Amino acid sequence: MKNLKTTLSILLTTLLSCLIFIGCDFSKGVKKDLRTGLSFSYNGFIVQDVLLIDPANKRMPDNKVNLNTRIAIAAIRLNNYGLKDGKVFPGTMLLVTDKKGTPILKADDLFAGDQGHLPAEASELRGAITIARPMIAGETYHVKMHVWDKVKADNELNIEADLVVQ
Repeated sequence: MKNLKTTLSILLTTLLSCLIFIGCDFSKGVKKDLRTGLSFSYNGFIVQDVLLIDPANKRMPDNKVNLNTRIAIAAIRLNNYGLKDGKVFPGTMLLVTDKKGTPILKADDLFAGDQGHLPAEASELRGAITIARPMIAGETYHVKMHVWDKVKADNELNIEADLVVQ
């Protein structure tokens, strides 16, 4: 009888722990694309993938970019936003620096002053980068993109990559 009570107690505790864990909005991780060198970490958000996108709107096979083209960093299937009046309010910072750390492109918040979006409209966020002067062929540039949730403060996504200009 004592073994049965102990077994039931352990089973009930395990079940309760599982329910509590499932009920929590916990999502955290780190990934790196070995082909492009792009890495990202996320906390709170749920994100399927982050990609470098070429001028033809395709996934880039490496981190080499041509002058006078436009590429993007795309966060795919980004969700778990906090809601305010049925809308989500992302923030996105984009920074490109040269090898000395001098900013070439800097946008503190691409969604500044935004009135919010339906969650499905914000499930893919892109930071577009035009590869042009003052960038120089043969140089490498560092890109940082930071995405945050203006409603659910703990949600963030941090992305970094080096771009080799040809």
